[in-house]
Amino acid sequence: MKLNEKRSKLLLVTFISLGLIISAIWLIILVIEKIDKGNNKIVIGYCADNLVIERWQRDQEIFRTKAIELGAEVIVYNANENNETQNRQIRMLIDQKVDVIVVVPYEKDGITEAINEARKAGIKVIAYDRLITGVTIDAYISFDNVKVGALQTASLIEQAPEGNYVIINGSPEDNNSYMFNDGYMSILEDYIRYGEIDIIEEIWAEDWREEPAYDLISSLIEEGKQIDAIIGANDRLAEAAIRALAEAGQAGTVFVAGHDADISACQRIVEGTQHVTIYKPIKKLAEAAAILAIDLAKGQELNKDETINNGVADIPYIKLDVMTVTKETMMETVVADGFHRKEDIYRE
Repeated sequence: MKLNEKRSKLLLVTFISLGLIISAIWLIILVIEKIDKGNNKIVIGYCADNLVIERWQRDQEIFRTKAIELGAEVIVYNANENNETQNRQIRMLIDQKVDVIVVVPYEKDGITEAINEARKAGIKVIAYDRLITGVTIDAYISFDNVKVGALQTASLIEQAPEGNYVIINGSPEDNNSYMFNDGYMSILEDYIRYGEIDIIEEIWAEDWREEPAYDLISSLIEEGKQIDAIIGANDRLAEAAIRALAEAGQAGTVFVAGHDADISACQRIVEGTQHVTIYKPIKKLAEAAAILAIDLAKGQELNKDETINNGVADIPYIKLDVMTVTKETMMETVVADGFHRKEDIYRE
């Protein structure tokens, strides 16, 4: 009997101990949940088209740093230039119940269903630098992309007010490509009308690939065509065109425009093979986007004075200004803004 009593007491003590341990664990869980709710931490999904190009790496890093500084958590996905992947990643962010999704779309109209699902789940959606079309979104934040194209072209016309021009547009899946083109034509149309400028060739570079730019300029040179100026939709396309010119001994004799103010483009400008690039203050854009995402998560109303129609709705458009970068303005633009160091541009 005494042995059975001891066993019973031991079992009782064991059950009481286990009960106390379980109660303590639940208490800890409840306290943690209470702390989390009290902090009300905002979670932002950042869904990038790609993170290979220097420009997009900077955007993501600055955005994430600013959002974390403001107390938010950021989940970053890289679609690697694949529309199916980007749709899947948006849905993963929906499953994770993020508060806001910031998207750099790979295809402007390729993610409408996933975006609709996000909005139905109560998640705010921001199109970052590239407009999302065919679906209502909460905001579009970018630069004045029409002005980018206009500044590129105006700078070329100062050097070549007449002659043969080549236009190398960006990806037809990127809405910015059309906005840049609107900027080119806003400057060129009168020169074309009066026969001062002839557009001898115009192409669209699928996926922003450099090969079409290189191949086009190479073929025009082989055909013996005179080229006076080339408008490249970004600095990588401009670089590909200049590579073809260099192989024919014509680098520096044709005025070439790009945009993004890549370090290599700035180096080419001071060396004389590229005439102009357009600087878009990435830090201002990325930080403004982080602030915008947090404001939307908190339910704050946006200023709707400026909007852009994306095919189905007028979307609030937060538009940032841009700057022309030439040999003469290099120091007062990208260097003064800390975007590039003087010693990295002016190589010995």
